[in-house]
Amino acid sequence: MTASDSTRQADLAIIGGGAAGTLVALNALRSATASVQIALFEPASTLAQGIAYATPWPEHLLNVPAAKMSALPELPGDFLDYLLQADALPGVPREVLADTFVPRRHYAAYLQHRLDEAQAASPAQLQVVQDAVVALHPCGPLCELRLADGDTWQAKQVVLACGNSMRPLPAPGAEALPPGRVVDAWDYDGVRLLAGDDDLAIIGSGLSMADSVLALTAAGHRGRIHVLSRHALLPLPHAHGASADFDPQPLLALPLRARLRALRRHARDAKAQGVPWQAVMDRLRPLGQALWQGMHETDQRRFLRHVVRYWDVHRHRIAESVHAQLEMLEQSGQLQRHRARLDALLVQGNTLQLHAHSARGGLAPLKVGAVINATGVETRALGMRNPLVQQLLADDHARPGPHGLGLDSDASGHLRTAQGESHPNVQVIGSLRIGTLWESLAIPELRVQAQAAAVNAQ
Repeated sequence: MTASDSTRQADLAIIGGGAAGTLVALNALRSATASVQIALFEPASTLAQGIAYATPWPEHLLNVPAAKMSALPELPGDFLDYLLQADALPGVPREVLADTFVPRRHYAAYLQHRLDEAQAASPAQLQVVQDAVVALHPCGPLCELRLADGDTWQAKQVVLACGNSMRPLPAPGAEALPPGRVVDAWDYDGVRLLAGDDDLAIIGSGLSMADSVLALTAAGHRGRIHVLSRHALLPLPHAHGASADFDPQPLLALPLRARLRALRRHARDAKAQGVPWQAVMDRLRPLGQALWQGMHETDQRRFLRHVVRYWDVHRHRIAESVHAQLEMLEQSGQLQRHRARLDALLVQGNTLQLHAHSARGGLAPLKVGAVINATGVETRALGMRNPLVQQLLADDHARPGPHGLGLDSDASGHLRTAQGESHPNVQVIGSLRIGTLWESLAIPELRVQAQAAAVNAQ
């Protein structure tokens, strides 16, 4: 469904049609009490996929059990209801399904289905405009939006749900390499096409790396897979077991070093009681944003320099089956980890020569057929390759968030100008709020932000 050429105004404009933008549209439709006009701008032909949920391949699983993935905070079992109604995993009973890490493709289908239902039942009107917004001028009572095709729209309220972009490879000239030599980990089909006998390299060792390794394995890759990153830490697995019962609230009053000591103590206590350390992290989960915002700026910088990668592998975990596959590949020698920094990529005939160094010095050059960029989400505002974000910064309609991460926003999610004033009619959700909230990328945060944004936009 696309907007007609004669329609150029909306009560609410949602920029981005991935999971975050779809959640805003879903909540706006569900909460509408009048015939308001909602426009959702997304250049992709399919909504609700974005980066995370665009994969069609069954090996790519959610990193959270199905029971925790409802799109609607007030209906915690809604995703489970959908999976059962759609018979997505035939024969799996609800109690088993609740703890299952289901293929991610089901989540996009779930959001699309719930959006269609909300649209049919709502007095509001939703128009999906298959184009990108490249400029936004939030001046006066109406915001002006300019699209890539040159069209102009006006909206009373705007929600920025721009989603994620991949960091560039940290090597000079990497973007100028021949097509097919460097593939983004989020190009799920492109990664599979690399499967064969050649050795490959993956830059980055996080969740996107795990996706790429699974895709290559499923496609029958026979060559070695070299994984390079500064810490070479693999994502850690979820675990089943009892819940941790300590009170996490006292952590909020502690500085960073004291927090880390307390967490290690809680993990030791849990182990002594037969409780997995993962339960300690789960106990902290509801306090993620408060823990970040309660840290002094100096401690936040220290966290970003020295702790963040260790936090990530403990906090952003993967299904036990996925972790077991990675371990098996590493034990066989097909998967090889290198704790190193990438220096250069050189074309040599039909191969790439990869140069890197570690704390102990240079590594022997690696010859590979191609490189997969799995460096993860670009969080630095000035590094985001998004024309809209760069325009907002250049025109002083926005400023980078704390530590240069994302865009700055106030407590209610309204965008802040270069002068620190809040735009009353522009809200930000998702990864663009990472500097302010830290925990702002996962569904538990997105669904709450989307619901609040829809209410605020009324």
